Amino acid sequence: MRPYEIMIIFEPELEEAKVPTTLDRFFKVIKTAKGTVDKTDIWGKRKLAYPIKKQSEGIYAVINFTSTTEAAKELDRVLNLSETVLRTKLLRAEPVEA
Repeated sequence: MRPYEIMIIFEPELEEAKVPTTLDRFFKVIKTAKGTVDKTDIWGKRKLAYPIKKQSEGIYAVINFTSTTEAAKELDRVLNLSETVLRTKLLRAEPVEA
């Protein structure tokens, strides 16, 4: 199991109140692989640096989770298939030292 961080940009038409329930649907991929969702940080609606799919705004969410490499890739694949997701960026996070 490795720590990962994924940034997701949702379409601005999605209600901000529905973002957590939408994310829970996608988290099933991680939980099925016995991974854990460590932190969910929803930034809200922000202006994009450049248009993506003819959209100038998006709802940002950053999620830190721990899972296998296969589950992380599957989560990224499932997110990219969703019509409500404009863009994703998956990174392998550095382990935090105490």
